[in-house]
Amino acid sequence: MQPKIVFVTQFTDTADIAHEMIPTGFDLDIVGADGPTFLDALRDAEYLVGFVAGQISTTLFEAAPRLKLIQLLSAGYDGADVEAARAAGVPVANNGGANAIAVAEHALLLMLAVSRRLIWQHGNVTGGRWRGNTGLDVHELHGKTLGIVGLGTIGKKTARLAAAFGMTVLYYDIARLSEDVEDALDARFRLLPEILRLSDVLSLHVPLNESTHHMLDADALALMKPSAIVVNTSRGPVIDETALHQALSTGTLAGAGLDVFAEEPPPPNHPLFDLGNVVLTAHLAGPTEESHVARIRNAFDNVQRVARDEAPLWVIAELR
Repeated sequence: MQPKIVFVTQFTDTADIAHEMIPTGFDLDIVGADGPTFLDALRDAEYLVGFVAGQISTTLFEAAPRLKLIQLLSAGYDGADVEAARAAGVPVANNGGANAIAVAEHALLLMLAVSRRLIWQHGNVTGGRWRGNTGLDVHELHGKTLGIVGLGTIGKKTARLAAAFGMTVLYYDIARLSEDVEDALDARFRLLPEILRLSDVLSLHVPLNESTHHMLDADALALMKPSAIVVNTSRGPVIDETALHQALSTGTLAGAGLDVFAEEPPPPNHPLFDLGNVVLTAHLAGPTEESHVARIRNAFDNVQRVARDEAPLWVIAELR
């Protein structure tokens, strides 16, 4: 009997890619993430692949006694019961940076869209309010200071893109880089309060945990320049949205570009929706045609590593 991979998806195109890329020597069982079918499929499975962080629990491990690896297709894993995984002795790996290019590009997209007031300009043109060759209170990224909080795979790629735009890059991360790596990235470490005070653009690339929940609160926002903008492509609860709305609506912060929210989807009466100095997207920084394929490629590569009795790559920090 060949080792079995349970691949969780609701989408036909994703299932098709998985069938095309499945390595030889494995059985593939594609299921949804809910109900008894999911748990039944796990009973003889050795590998679980999918956007399944929220399903990681004691119940899952009790249903899957042969499990050797949980391979997430997402970068984030908030919602996972990490202690249950630790107790079961099953490694949990994230997507290995498969969406890092997509998220870094999206972060730059939001920086540009806010700095150049893209939504406002588009609305003027389509609404018949032509304002060509007039002062628009728009700004360049060139010469500005970008503060990156969280210099992991996505943060590093964001730093490289920002350097190409002529930005000065500062970063804060609990894992400080060596000087030669800083030199290669042309990025310099600063403490978090320094990052907040110095940044013209602040870009957040941190996981959601107890230490990062509301890390950008009213006190933190008060340290920032009134001309600064905030970009968040990580997780919504990293920012205190009430404090952010207050700063944006009173002019103590110039703008924000957000791909993530504390509640997803956000309620239709969300206060940020009424502001003209924000650009909002629907947690779509990571999904692209290219990153979708890369996620599955990385997942199956990691499955093969474990099958060869090698240590898996990209195991989440709490379980390394």
